[in-house]
Amino acid sequence: MRQMTDSPQPAQEQADLSLLCVRLLKGVIYRDEDGALWTALHSLQPRVRDYMRIIGLELLVDDAEGYAFVRGLQSDDDEGPATPKLVARRPLSFPVSLLLALLRRRLAEFDAGGADTRLILGRDDIVELLRVFLPDSSNESRLIDQIDAHINKVVELGYLRRLRQTGPATDQPHFEVRRILKAFVDAQWLSDFDDRLAQYQAQLTGSDTGD
Repeated sequence: MRQMTDSPQPAQEQADLSLLCVRLLKGVIYRDEDGALWTALHSLQPRVRDYMRIIGLELLVDDAEGYAFVRGLQSDDDEGPATPKLVARRPLSFPVSLLLALLRRRLAEFDAGGADTRLILGRDDIVELLRVFLPDSSNESRLIDQIDAHINKVVELGYLRRLRQTGPATDQPHFEVRRILKAFVDAQWLSDFDDRLAQYQAQLTGSDTGD
C-alpha cells in the first residue's frame, strides 16, 4: 500500500513567503519599489494574512494606492492573556504630528487636481507649509534647523521619501509624500482638519509663551 504524504512546498514559494513576512514586519511594501515582491504578495496573500493573524497582526493591502503594511489586530475582547505588541506605536512630537496633518491635507488637494500620482515637494515648500503655524522666532536659522529635524523625523517614519539630488549641491532637496500617509491620517480626521489646526496653533503658541 502506497503511503500518502503531503507534497513538498515549492522552495521559491516558501522563500517568497518568508521574505514577505520579514519585509512587512520591518515596514511598508510599495508596488512601485518592488514589483516582483508585490506580485508575490498577491499570490500568497491568504497565507501571509493567516501567519500575521497568528502573531497578532493584521495585513492591510491597498491596491489602488499600491502599498501594504501590517498593524496590531483591532479587538474589543479584553478577556484572556494580552498578545505581545510586535508593531510598536511611536509617540510623536506636536510639530511632527502637525507636519503629518499638513502633508495629508496637501495630498488631498493634490489628488483633487488629478494631474499626477506623485506629490513632490521641495524643502522650502515644506518649511513654508509648517512655518505659518509655528510661533514667530527672531532666530531664523534655529527655526529652520528645527523644521529640518521635523522633516527628517517624517522621513524616518516613512511618510516622506527623500529624492536623489541630481543638480548642484546648493539646490534644495526634494521629497515625495508617500501615499501610506492616507492610511495614517484618515478621511474622518481630515474632515475636522480646520478645528484641529486651530488647536495645534493655540497649543504651539501657548508652549512658546510658557502658558
